[in-house]
Amino acid sequence: MALSGLDIFKKLPKTNCKECGFPTCLAFAMKLAAGQIEIEACPYVSEEAKTDLLEAAAPPIRKVTIGKDENALVIGEELVLFRHEKTFVHPPGFGILVKDDLSDSEIEDKVKKINEVSYERVGQVLKANIIAVESTKDAARFTEVVKKIKNLTTIPLVLMSKDPSVIKSALDLTSEGKPLIYGANKDNYEQMAGLAKEYNCPLTVISDNGLASLAETTEKIANLGLKEIVLDPTSVSLDVALKDLVFIRRAALQKKFRPLGYPVITFPYRQAEDDYTEALVAAVYLLKYAGIIVFNSLEPWKALPLMVLRQNIFTDPQRPLTVDEGVYEIGKPDENSPVLVTTNFSLTYFIVSTEVETSRVPSWLCIMDAEGLSVLTAWAAGKFTPERIAPFIKRSGINDKISHNKLIIPGYLAQISGELEDELSDSWKVVIGPREAGDLPAFLKSWSP
Repeated sequence: MALSGLDIFKKLPKTNCKECGFPTCLAFAMKLAAGQIEIEACPYVSEEAKTDLLEAAAPPIRKVTIGKDENALVIGEELVLFRHEKTFVHPPGFGILVKDDLSDSEIEDKVKKINEVSYERVGQVLKANIIAVESTKDAARFTEVVKKIKNLTTIPLVLMSKDPSVIKSALDLTSEGKPLIYGANKDNYEQMAGLAKEYNCPLTVISDNGLASLAETTEKIANLGLKEIVLDPTSVSLDVALKDLVFIRRAALQKKFRPLGYPVITFPYRQAEDDYTEALVAAVYLLKYAGIIVFNSLEPWKALPLMVLRQNIFTDPQRPLTVDEGVYEIGKPDENSPVLVTTNFSLTYFIVSTEVETSRVPSWLCIMDAEGLSVLTAWAAGKFTPERIAPFIKRSGINDKISHNKLIIPGYLAQISGELEDELSDSWKVVIGPREAGDLPAFLKSWSP
């Protein structure tokens, strides 16, 4: 059972040294009890106390890192059941399955396509994160395929086999990239855990007979000293899979049940008859509560909407995506180029900037800090009003970049044009732009300073 903050405080050295980053040992203890920091952050805690506190220090769902450096996939560490309670932390990794019985050309084609899965949306790059390589033949072929894929991509790998000797042959080639080992069960867990510890890799545990069996095996592996574990409930149908995923999440967060306190890997093609059903099943797993989703294929029509859904679900609902306040150059604007103003909500910025680029009219885009709100929301909240816009325009320095005095505002704010002109003074003229961003290209093409 997890210790309370006061229980933890009693085991700390009580020096209030602040070297942990907190003003007092009590503040540190409260964060530790909430699973938000590691016990190693305290430089003076005794080894005996550290052992006692490990249970309290670990987050309800352990963090697992697959791969290294900029390509690493981090999953786990989730603290809530619903995103409106706080936020979801680590988006699930998307990947594809490559079986070693495919021909070399088919493998190369699959890897090439997954390398190309990359989209930019509201300032974030949406891409694939993992490639799962499954052994269906012998160790030699599996090792050959793993080596080929390793030379074709920097995406982290999942090595899939229940045979420890097959896994070891591939680990000798890939361990520096910290792949995820897949295939531990009640029969081979000691050998698999030994490999995971030897090569410092995370390990996936497969259910042999329901969640009780899964929990029993993970507890044995954890007792061997392995912390980075991923679960595969191997549910036979979507309804059972959904129940299992929700049960695992609730057991970890609400009951603090450590044997199920790990992220989950899912394979939606196992419950799907075709590509379309696979996409639907993946959407369910994305919402409830996969850490990794491995597809049989990840074509653009499937990848993009699911990645946008992932982005939306894993955006902090209390902190909208924003861009920095300032004057942005689109194209190569000069002193006669149009000047537009809007808010710093990321989606607003990227929609407007894209339409301005489409117009091929070099422009100055003034982005004002409205606390990440869209235009109408910011206006209604008093964050995008003449009293705030005018000082921003004056301090932005845009007046030094242009020879005219026209400022284009969003069409939905036509009612503030007169008041904004009064606030700006200096002979500024406010021009009412279109209501919809899609009408900006035609509007800008008729621009004259």
